[in-house]
Amino acid sequence: MPITAEHIRETVADYLDTHPEEKGRLAPVLDLLDAGADLTSRKEFGGHATAGAILADPAGRVLHIRHLALDRWLLPGGHLEADDSRLVDAAQRELTEETGIPASVVVPAGLRPLHIDMHPIPANGAKGEPEHQHIDFRFLFRTSADVGELQTEEVTAAAWRDSDTIADETLRNRVMQALR
Repeated sequence: MPITAEHIRETVADYLDTHPEEKGRLAPVLDLLDAGADLTSRKEFGGHATAGAILADPAGRVLHIRHLALDRWLLPGGHLEADDSRLVDAAQRELTEETGIPASVVVPAGLRPLHIDMHPIPANGAKGEPEHQHIDFRFLFRTSADVGELQTEEVTAAAWRDSDTIADETLRNRVMQALR
């Protein structure tokens, strides 16, 4: 069963139970849901859901990938697909697709996102996409495996980095706390 608006709403509510101080920042997500927007569709340019993976190794390093289209170091992740049933599953699928690390050697740290981020994505004329928002549900995973075959259509490199190098301060603090 594909990811539903109700699953997204429940995930946001569960996250806000833990992080009530973020209610104002995430109000646009709930507004989109209330308006009936399909946040699972990448054609919803008011904002659509994506799923991200924060993959930590036993030394507390976090895997970063070099994203081809954006030419930036990011955490693995991407758009939802019709056969994803939960956001955490979408994050794990994206992680496996982009890094070649099998899902069988990756353990989710929980079903609640460690962070939900909203960020702008630049227009992409080749795809006919205007500038839009990604609502990125970021989940923490652990593994002792190393990177496999990269998805070269989207990823040009991968590197394990200390968690204190994560650019987003909130995410960095949460990852460092979770890995203690």
